[in-house]
Amino acid sequence: MASSFSSSRNNTNGGDMATALVPLILLATTLTAAVAAAGTTPPFSCGPSSAEASQGYAFCDTTLGPAQRAADLVSRLTPAEKVAQLGDVAPGVPRLGVPGYKWWNEALHGLATSGKGLHFDAVGGVRAATSFPQVLLTAAAFDDDLWLRIGQAIGREARALFNVGQAEGLTIWSPNVNIFRDPRWGRGQETPGEDPAVASRYAAAFVRGIQGNVSSLLQTSACCKHATAYDLENWNGVQRYSFVARVTAQDLEDTFNPPFRSCVADGGASCVMCAYTAVNGVPSCADAGLLTGTVRGDWGLDGYVASDCDAVAIMRDAQRYAASPEDAVAVSLKAGLDIDCGSYVQQHATASIQQGKLTDQDVDRALTNLFAVRMRLGHFDGDPRANAYGALGAADICTPAHRSLALEAAQDGIVLLKNDGGILPLDRSTVASAAAIGPNADDGRALIANYFGPPCESTTPLKGLQSYVGDVRFLAGCGTAACDTAATDQAAALAASADQVFLFMGLSQQQESEGKDRTSLLLPGMQQSLVTAVADAAKRPVILVLLSGGPVDVTFAQSNPNIGAILWAGYPGQAGGLAIARILFGDHNPSGRLPVTWYPEEFTKIPMTDMRMRADPATGYPGRSYRFYQGNTVYKFGYGLSYSSFSRKLVSGANMPAIPTTVLAGLREMMAGEDGTSYHVDAIGADGCEQLKFPAAVEVQNHGPMDGKHSVLMFLRWSNATAGRPARQLTGFRSKHLKAGEKANLRFDVSPCEHFSRVREDGKKVIDRGSHFLMVDDHEMEITFEA
Repeated sequence: MASSFSSSRNNTNGGDMATALVPLILLATTLTAAVAAAGTTPPFSCGPSSAEASQGYAFCDTTLGPAQRAADLVSRLTPAEKVAQLGDVAPGVPRLGVPGYKWWNEALHGLATSGKGLHFDAVGGVRAATSFPQVLLTAAAFDDDLWLRIGQAIGREARALFNVGQAEGLTIWSPNVNIFRDPRWGRGQETPGEDPAVASRYAAAFVRGIQGNVSSLLQTSACCKHATAYDLENWNGVQRYSFVARVTAQDLEDTFNPPFRSCVADGGASCVMCAYTAVNGVPSCADAGLLTGTVRGDWGLDGYVASDCDAVAIMRDAQRYAASPEDAVAVSLKAGLDIDCGSYVQQHATASIQQGKLTDQDVDRALTNLFAVRMRLGHFDGDPRANAYGALGAADICTPAHRSLALEAAQDGIVLLKNDGGILPLDRSTVASAAAIGPNADDGRALIANYFGPPCESTTPLKGLQSYVGDVRFLAGCGTAACDTAATDQAAALAASADQVFLFMGLSQQQESEGKDRTSLLLPGMQQSLVTAVADAAKRPVILVLLSGGPVDVTFAQSNPNIGAILWAGYPGQAGGLAIARILFGDHNPSGRLPVTWYPEEFTKIPMTDMRMRADPATGYPGRSYRFYQGNTVYKFGYGLSYSSFSRKLVSGANMPAIPTTVLAGLREMMAGEDGTSYHVDAIGADGCEQLKFPAAVEVQNHGPMDGKHSVLMFLRWSNATAGRPARQLTGFRSKHLKAGEKANLRFDVSPCEHFSRVREDGKKVIDRGSHFLMVDDHEMEITFEA
């Protein structure tokens, strides 16, 4: 049967794409599932008085482990019932009391309606959920405690929605921890940025938060996506469904894979989603080396592997990797896939088994992984409202604490890029009238980006300004962010009449989104000319606020003296307008730092399809990200201004130990084709790596005049950048709120095996002998590795 690839791929707003393939297998669901859909009680099975428990089924025995219980349940299913469970819409099995289930749910930066299992009731019940800033802006806070708390809030709201019967699933297909490799990528906004260390820490923190802290019971199940090397939508006719990414072993190991490893090994994620991408000719969802060898074997995944939506179908229809639907199903399940987002596997697995391409054991393995996660979610322990998360309900959604957290996240992420003459913060007593100009000034959609649900509240930038200035006059200037036409004369006239002018420009989901990459880094359409005209007409230097996911080349604004300040506000979530206003008027001291490099327009000459991270001077290829890029920048990774003056310097603690050379003795190995000697991290081993760890301290001081939060970034550099070594590499970051005049020492735990290692061309990690330099700004500390 042909897939719906050609007709279902136009939904750029929805879940890991496409409304799943139709027709879905229609089987009866249990009464509990039907009641849940009505929004009264969550679906569940077993429990003391249930028929299935009275039968003595082992899958109802809570004294057994999840895998053992799941295996028992799988053993009781008929072949047809088994196959029916292999899609994201899994029907119930009434004879066993198994409720139907919807695996596809989204909560990238708050509960979203992009999947199939979460529902908001416009009449009664829960109508909204907290909408946090889009991930890239949250990442700009460089604060993993903040990321953990956001994950916790989202997880609580998901479980609460489930408890009130408005969720048919607790498997959340978030977070997106792909590396933001190219500034044109439409989904870069969903990620923690370009640095693998930041993305790794974000992944672990968010997953720990959303999955909860009850060891025997998952609050929700997090799914880290999209493994691996996925970062292209539709660029110059090259589409993600058929793109073959040519990626070196070196780049896979030190750039693309670390966030997924951290998701599983450090965060304990119970799911990994494989991407559409065919890496070096093999679709990720058909790569046994990746799914079974690496994700489940090396990283130790305890959970399930999901496909991106319709990824199995496109193996045949777009990638031409599989000769038939039955081959596509077989190769993916044998590789380690457990569930298909879509119904393609449900439709073709039986035939694949009949043709001898897929075995019953392959299906049983996948189903055991799936049901084990549902066991860990408590779906087979009786009424979930009696478990550790059972008290959560409607009152735990959109709470004052969660609303406050959304504001905190937006404030801490917003980046001050320019502040000539200290024009900011503004004294509200000097601003009797203001002009708010721009398509993003009063557009609530510009706050919530993609993968969103109805927010608890929505404060646009215009509303935020109105809470500080009595007379605010508004003009969109352009119909949309595309700005094909501009009301330049009216905007200039309005600017000339106001005490202070604010321009709210940038991008929207029209320019960058799932399914859509950019071809230019400039402001769209006539935005630049509109900004310049308004700046020329205004009485005072104007303030430019950019709402966007990806970076924008605003070189024209950097050098224009009539543009006094520039802020990047990302897509700031439900409280974004208030956060912007509080920063503009000095009620919050900005502390965000860019999690991505902002490139000039000339970077667009580089094909998005060139996956190489490292520069190639021989051909003029400039490389990518702050670690390897050798070209000009608009703003550098980690850049961000404050209203206060902060100093940072490395201080060597008296208790800093010397590197224990006994650990390294006997582990030297000359590198073929390289100068010098390196220690192989695998040879050092886990115990040796633990012994090598040491603390470092950074003294940071707020010299005033305002209290404020500050993020300290520590980097490593080698004595040279040859042999593929990065120019520098982030080893750690810490955030601290300091009062004006306050000084503090921040401890950094340094792990040489993690932070000082580099990856060779063959993908092996080594630590070079000799000097390494920890860096904070211009301050360095030399660490020498010698046996």
